Amino acid sequence: MLSRVFSSFVVIGIALLIAKYQAVAQAQSPESGMRERVWIDESRIGNAAEEPENWLAYGRTYEEQRFSPLDQIDQSTVSRLGLAWTYDMKTTRGLEATPIVVDGLMFLSSAWSKVYAFEAATGTLVWSFDPNVPPEWRSRACCDVVNRGVAVYRGKVYVGSLDGRLIALDATTGKQLWEVDTIIDRTRDYTITGAPRAAKGKVFIGNGGAEFGVRGYATAYDAETGEQVWRFFTVPGDPAKPFEHPEMEMAASTWNGNWWEFGGGGTVWNSIVYDPDFDQVYLGVGNGSPWVRDIRSPGGGDNLFLASIVALDVETGKMKWYYQTTPADNWDYTAVQDMMLADMEVDGVERKVLMQAPKNGFFYVIDRASGELLRAHDFVTTTWATHVDMASGRPVENPEFNYQKEPRWILPGPLGGHNWQAMSYDARTGIVYLPAMDTPFVYHIDEDWKETGQYPRRRGAFRLGVDLPKLSQLILNTPDAPKARGYLKAFDPLSGEEKWAVEFPHHWNGGVLATQGGLVFQGNSLGEFSAYSAATGDLLWTSNAYRGFIAPPVSYMVDGIQYVAILAGTGGGSGIVGDAGPASEKYRNEGLLLVYKLDGAVAMPVPLDRNQDIPVQPAITASTSEIERGERLYNQSCLRCHGFFAHSSGVVPDLRMMDEATRRDFKVIVRDGLLRLKGMPGFAGQLTDRDIDQIRAYITSQAAEDRRKALEESE
Repeated sequence: MLSRVFSSFVVIGIALLIAKYQAVAQAQSPESGMRERVWIDESRIGNAAEEPENWLAYGRTYEEQRFSPLDQIDQSTVSRLGLAWTYDMKTTRGLEATPIVVDGLMFLSSAWSKVYAFEAATGTLVWSFDPNVPPEWRSRACCDVVNRGVAVYRGKVYVGSLDGRLIALDATTGKQLWEVDTIIDRTRDYTITGAPRAAKGKVFIGNGGAEFGVRGYATAYDAETGEQVWRFFTVPGDPAKPFEHPEMEMAASTWNGNWWEFGGGGTVWNSIVYDPDFDQVYLGVGNGSPWVRDIRSPGGGDNLFLASIVALDVETGKMKWYYQTTPADNWDYTAVQDMMLADMEVDGVERKVLMQAPKNGFFYVIDRASGELLRAHDFVTTTWATHVDMASGRPVENPEFNYQKEPRWILPGPLGGHNWQAMSYDARTGIVYLPAMDTPFVYHIDEDWKETGQYPRRRGAFRLGVDLPKLSQLILNTPDAPKARGYLKAFDPLSGEEKWAVEFPHHWNGGVLATQGGLVFQGNSLGEFSAYSAATGDLLWTSNAYRGFIAPPVSYMVDGIQYVAILAGTGGGSGIVGDAGPASEKYRNEGLLLVYKLDGAVAMPVPLDRNQDIPVQPAITASTSEIERGERLYNQSCLRCHGFFAHSSGVVPDLRMMDEATRRDFKVIVRDGLLRLKGMPGFAGQLTDRDIDQIRAYITSQAAEDRRKALEESE
């Protein structure tokens, strides 16, 4: 099982360590009994180039470039790639994690924040850990019960749980060592879906929840004890109360109205990057809450630090600089997308830069020492802004796409030109490989707010500011909808040149890995895991997994054999609203861990087909007005799990397929939480019996119409 312990500690402070890496020998000695295989610290991650066989941190190194130096699998051998082993993750929910691989051990997280440790060469399960997230917490998560990974550091594995705990586990046994509650206000709907980062004796984590009305922040905890070291708030709170730190007093001058009552947003739900060159931490900050700035901050203002990159001193949490990608965010344009660090020549000067492709559709290159903007190129269709003014660093909004008065199709939509799915960078060529999207959305300010000026917060419900209750009809009735597209792009961040692009029939695809072997790996929504030529984009190899992908791959080596690993199983933001892609439409979304090697011969587990035959619906007795009201209520309370037009993509049950027993118990399920243990909360106190009856009437009406159309198409 787990092997090799330190043999002894001897005289005069010299430790005779059985160690593979010099970096380990130079690190602080682990406690007695700690296995060498799981000892990772700053020195080891900082010298990751000396360990190409390992994947020690979220992006492999502190630079988070997601480039593997391994080349056993290359353009001449990739055709021989086959499955080495698989593991059934026993979930139909989204799988987003990046595996961490340390000296033959693999650590990863799954849906519901579960953690697993495997022998990386064989798939033998070493241990697993379930944090027992309350099932009803699903209703407090905007975008599925996902988790993007763990951090392994100084003999511990760290994971953030969906219900807001940071948990430390013994890396050798999976035993919980401590946990800390990261949530500042449990009357608000906070979550954690991001991967922690660890450095300088600290663990860093942020939270999600902006769609429900929360205030963002990120926290550093002592890696040994879980004690809070510092906390940085990303939006100001009630100005009648003392500001937590000076940056909040500065930020408050950029807000108007009673923003704190709405929460403000600005959650740090994904990217946190440590920079050893400057001893600073970068926070990727999210969208406003609500999305609509006229509601959130009437009278204007940039609303710092929404949609910003913020650099903090790693020891104190004090701000060094910031750059706001989308001032006064009005579209859900988060800047939480993965950030990469690199050294590159810019205009004849060697620079240490940070690169990011946030949701807003512009690719940014920023000086890490000062926060100076060096480049800002559009990488997808951007109708909301014409360009970024390099003198001011601000995007120039396009007045033709102002949605304050009437609905407008805008690109990118809230899914972004790039979402959380990881990109990669090859420093040898200066090319970024990017999972990009054209994702239109019809924006329109909530009509109730326009009529009343009131926008109350309701727990467990999206409070976006756009007209969510009428969104389905807006989509149907607003003409000239642009087409959604997905791409894998090779992009030059300095010139803005697109070197090549592969277009997919669906937008929601997986993260990317580039390798020394001249390959780019990506899984897509069709269920294909593929390898492309890094130079040309030509397809060199593909494997049908029968499951959509959103997770990024990694590569590692054990005993001289290179492996490529990836989690298969779609979900997340697009998947949870019924648009996960072709694979999940056809097959059950049965999550798998897939591990490939040259000449692997394990058979791919094939899931069952999804039954998509909508059953005969009961007679509808509700009036047209009752059905229309049921649609609005469905969009407010049900859409974010069960999909637009009651159409699920297979991540959660499709309500159009209800059997007679479910239909009979519908009110008990929705009101009282009969299926709470399966993640379906009760809505007592939020929905009346009349509301529930009208929601059911709408679902029945939609199912009957979809069944009619399906029968017509089959004739």
